[in-house]
Amino acid sequence: MSMLKEFREFAMKGNVVDMAVGVILGGAFGKVVSSAVNDILMPPVGRLMGGVNFSDLFVSLDFGRSTPVASLAQAKAAGIAVIAYGQFLNTIIDFTIVAACMFLIIRAMNALKRPEPVPAGPATKECPQCLSAIPLKATRCAHCTSQLG
Repeated sequence: MSMLKEFREFAMKGNVVDMAVGVILGGAFGKVVSSAVNDILMPPVGRLMGGVNFSDLFVSLDFGRSTPVASLAQAKAAGIAVIAYGQFLNTIIDFTIVAACMFLIIRAMNALKRPEPVPAGPATKECPQCLSAIPLKATRCAHCTSQLG
C-alpha cells in the first residue's frame, strides 16, 4: 500500500502535472502547425514553383520497373521502396515553425519573469570630520586624513 501512496504523491507533484499539460499542449500545437504548413503554407509555395505538391515528391528505389509510378501513394500501394523527400521537407518546415514559436513563447515568459533591477546602494559615505564623499570601504579620509571608525 505504501508504494501506491508514493506513486500518488509523485504523480501529484506540480512538476509532473505541469509536464503532462505541456506534452498534451505541445502535441496539439504540433498538429496545428503541421496543418498550417501542409494546408496553408505549402500549396501557394508549390503553386509558385510550377504546381509542385511537396508532399508527393519522392525518388523511387525500384530501378528495374518498366512503368514508373506517378505518385507517392501509388508507389506505397505497390510496395515500392521510396525516399519521400517532399514529406521530409514538410517535416523540416514544421519543425522550424514550431521551434520559432517555442522560442518566442519562452522569450516572452522569460521577459515576464525577469526580476526588477535592484537599485545599487550608495558607493560612498560622508567623512564625519570634513563632510567630503569617500568610498564605503575607506578607513581613512583622503581629504582630511582622519581615521574612520
